[in-house]
Amino acid sequence: MNPRWMRGVTLKILYPLCMLAASFKKSKKEDYQRFVVNLNNKLVKREKPMTKNILLLLPHCLQMSECNIRLTYNIYNCERCGRCEIKDLIHIADENGLKLSIATGGSLARRIISDIQPDAVVAVACENDLSSGIADSYPLPVLGIPNERPYGPCMNTIVDLQKVKEAISFFGQNSNRRNLLQ
Repeated sequence: MNPRWMRGVTLKILYPLCMLAASFKKSKKEDYQRFVVNLNNKLVKREKPMTKNILLLLPHCLQMSECNIRLTYNIYNCERCGRCEIKDLIHIADENGLKLSIATGGSLARRIISDIQPDAVVAVACENDLSSGIADSYPLPVLGIPNERPYGPCMNTIVDLQKVKEAISFFGQNSNRRNLLQ
């Protein structure tokens, strides 16, 4: 079966059914969202999309809440003090020639994607924002990386930098494959 078609069924049929089931069992909502994100990631990887223009999309909650500079619209305003992972993510994006944006929520994330029009997205967020954003962005290939929330939601979150690098590498390999075919 075509992985892109399967991804469409997952995001447009299975995901809403999971959210309907979650409305009856709220304790399982995040589990269902994580399932959809993981299934989407597997299907994107099977699809092997050829990409060139990759967007690294981050949530504002990766920034330390005590930081004096708000990165709401321009992540490059970061002082790169190293207290959060923003400095490392800027370095990763620059090193790989990626577009990099930070969003305060799902609506802004969707607008950023619409404005930039990337070939693919590596997105970091909570399962709620990832699952809905991935579904709304279909057919655009998005690899979602759930953030970790040691202090609760939307505050001082962290992300596994190795997973970010692996997702970028996956899309980068397909970009190299595209260059070889040309």
